[in-house]
Amino acid sequence: MKVTVIIPTKNEERSIEKIITRCKKHADELLIIDGHSSDNTRKISEELGVRVVLDHGKGKGDGLRVGIQEAKGDIIVFIDADGSHDPEDIPRLVKPIQEGKADLVVGSRGMGGSDELHGDVEKLLRMIGSDIILIGINKRWKVHLTDSQNGFRAIRTEVARQLNLKENITTIEQEMAMKCLKKGFRVDEVPTHEYKREYGESVIRLKKVWFRYIWSFIKNLI
Repeated sequence: MKVTVIIPTKNEERSIEKIITRCKKHADELLIIDGHSSDNTRKISEELGVRVVLDHGKGKGDGLRVGIQEAKGDIIVFIDADGSHDPEDIPRLVKPIQEGKADLVVGSRGMGGSDELHGDVEKLLRMIGSDIILIGINKRWKVHLTDSQNGFRAIRTEVARQLNLKENITTIEQEMAMKCLKKGFRVDEVPTHEYKREYGESVIRLKKVWFRYIWSFIKNLI
């Protein structure tokens, strides 16, 4: 089964070369889905021989949908461009799918730990909110997941194309997991560690998006 690694980007010129170089050995196809970067992200990627596709400028969820349609591999791996995910974990993510045991595999920070979920009030609130949503998912579908929102994950391409994903921002990750469970696809997870991002800060501002996470959760429970 061929693997397409998709890296959604926006203004990641300081880290993109390193992440591309580290991902290449694990990918049959490597795609940069760019959110209209104003820096040299696209130029650096193209110089490294990677195909760059522009999204529609609506957010990360929009970028992931574009990547799902563009991917040529049997399995898609999504990995962030900020250095918080370890490309060496890609084989671990795709293995359950290759073995026919899963359709979606999430890299679990609940099992592998995170450098990004602790340290200030906003991170604490994010973690509490994520856990509340996770408990709801587990109870609704009688599963025992430890992470529904990590962007580091692998999914069968044909499954991803059946989900009719709608979310335009990072809520797409919980939407993807919930729709897989709703449609009877197998969702698994493996431990992966989330490292402190090498450059910049998270663009997620809880006070601006918390209601979108709640609304997305409620919509997809039904």
